[in-house]
Order: sequence, then C-alpha cells, then structure tokens
Amino acid sequence: MRTGEGDDGGFTAYFTPRAGELLRFAYLLTGDAGEAEDLTQTTLTRVFVVWPRVRGHDRPDAYARRVMVNANTHRFRRRVRHVLVDVPPERAEPSAQLAAVEDRAGLAAALAMLPSRQRAVVVLRYCEDLSEAAVAALLRCSVGTVKSQAAKGLAKLRIHPAIADPAAPPAPSQVRPPVGRRDRTPLAPRKEAP
Repeated sequence: MRTGEGDDGGFTAYFTPRAGELLRFAYLLTGDAGEAEDLTQTTLTRVFVVWPRVRGHDRPDAYARRVMVNANTHRFRRRVRHVLVDVPPERAEPSAQLAAVEDRAGLAAALAMLPSRQRAVVVLRYCEDLSEAAVAALLRCSVGTVKSQAAKGLAKLRIHPAIADPAAPPAPSQVRPPVGRRDRTPLAPRKEAP
C-alpha cells in the first residue's frame, strides 16, 4: 500500500524530529550511549512494524516510550555473552545528541543504580516532566505506585555519592539517633499504697 507520505506512511516524518528525545530517554534508562542507541533502534523498529495502527493515535510518541520501557526491561532478561579480547576495539565518538546528557554523568551513574521500575518512574516524572497520572498510564500501574516509586528513587538518588554534595550537611532523614535509650531519665521508684 502506497500513500502520499512515502512508503513508510509518515513514520519518518513523525519520528525524525523526535529521535533525539527518544535517544535521550533511552540514555537515561540505560546509562550507556551504545545501549541507548541500540534501545532506540529497537524501539523505532518495533513501532515501525505497527505504524499503520499506531499513527491514528493522538500521541504515537507515548506509545514509543512505552515500547522503550518494555524493551529496556526485557534487555535484562536476555543473557548476553561478552567475549573478552586482548585489545579492546576503538570506541565510537558519542553522538552530538547525547552531548548535553553526557555532561551529567553523575546523574546517569546514579540512575543506573536504581531498579528498572524506579528508574523509569524517575526519568518519566522528572526528566520527561510527565504528570503522575501520565506516568501511571504509561507504565500501567496506579498513581500511588508512581508516587511511592518516585519517592524511593529520589531518596536513593539523594544519598548517591555521584550526586550528593559532600560539603552539605546530611538531610534529617539520613541522620539516625543512636540505638538504645536516649535522653531518658531513670524511672522513679513507685510508692506503695498505704
């Protein structure tokens, strides 16, 4: 079937300006430029296959984000064998689209330490600036789950050494009182009734 938009039914026209955003989102999910490029390619391939059905929706990029989150989750389930070599291959130069994100290497390292669900919630909520309801709809969970996962993820990020400011005093939630009795006066002996 050929359309007036070319052989791809408008897929290229729709996703070309959004490819940088998808790549940035993938980088924040994976923490690695190469993995981000692979994840973006996988996402675009999967969306292209179902494009005739998806293009009628009002926001196909939300569908693409959902595909990317699922593909990233399934990435951990696959067992990949890495072949060790004597001399590592040359690394490709990072793309210009990732330059702004790579400046925040500490954030990427901290995000990589979060579980995949918390990472997805934090990235969608605070990096992509989606509402709690939009994140819940995208991840197919309740708004309460989004709130709790965001709170747990942010708490872990606040204490991560790559992000935490060593000169700043610890947050009250990080200061724990010593275990045992503290500032308690000894109990007075009871008076016996006459």
